[in-house]
Amino acid sequence: MLSSGLTLIFSMMGVLNFAHASFYMVGAYVAYALVGVVGFWAALLLAPLMVGLMGAGFERFALRRVHKFGHVPELLITFGLSYVILELVQLVWGRTAVPFTPPEALQGSAFTIISSPTQGMSFALGKAAPELCTAALCSTFPVTRAFMMFVALLMLLALWLLLTRTRVGLVIQASLTHPEMVESLGHNVPRVLMLVFGSGCALAALAGVIGGITFVTEPNMAAIVGSIIFVVVVVGGIGSLAGAFVGSIVIGLLQTLPLTVDASLASALTAIGFTVTPDTPGYPVLRLALKDVAQILPYLLMVLILIFRPKGLLGTRED
Repeated sequence: MLSSGLTLIFSMMGVLNFAHASFYMVGAYVAYALVGVVGFWAALLLAPLMVGLMGAGFERFALRRVHKFGHVPELLITFGLSYVILELVQLVWGRTAVPFTPPEALQGSAFTIISSPTQGMSFALGKAAPELCTAALCSTFPVTRAFMMFVALLMLLALWLLLTRTRVGLVIQASLTHPEMVESLGHNVPRVLMLVFGSGCALAALAGVIGGITFVTEPNMAAIVGSIIFVVVVVGGIGSLAGAFVGSIVIGLLQTLPLTVDASLASALTAIGFTVTPDTPGYPVLRLALKDVAQILPYLLMVLILIFRPKGLLGTRED
């Protein structure tokens, strides 16, 4: 969800927004403030709109002024904005987590996986009866996760349809590649780019609202996801929405599946006949289990992508 908004901004404006994760955090806190007034479902709509307006205002009065000086000033001003947002959030809501809980409709489990030694594996919609789990291993899938998946897919589909199947999308794409021609046709290119930046921030805020009720709403939530979304965008292909989707799946699997693997390079070498002892050169590295290095695997993949395929999995190289 985050990478789609970041990809939208970069692909349409050429701006790599370092404050994108900060807008994600602001979306969660704004929704938390609105829930007590208008309820969760209204806050789910209003919070992205409010954050989108903030983002549009930042583009109009700050980012646009440094755009003519190149990419480095753009990176620096968005990088500085992330620290400003962090301090403001801590001043208003404090440095500790806030109790942002999901509404009743999103509480509980969407389905339960029941693994029984006698009946095999089965699925139960909703929360399984306690008696079914007494002699079996039950694993539940939260409703909030299912809701997150649904909104993420809906967001990706809506963006694709907007950019490829509507007149607005054609104007947005043409504003990046042929701004003079678009202006000659009567369109306000700076306003179009402002709306694009605001829309990308609104998408980040929407992700923040859902992430806030699924995980923990705290000032550190931006730092937790800030680095990994850039990995997703680089691996998938900078500027490609399809790449952002594929990259997010690849990185998600790379972060989670290795956590279940206890094997190491030492055990692999032993299995094929080599003898590995504490005296073997590089033994401290060889003995590391895959689950111990799972958190660095996405970054290692990003390095390999940058070396062997700089455009990413589905990106296109620009000459």
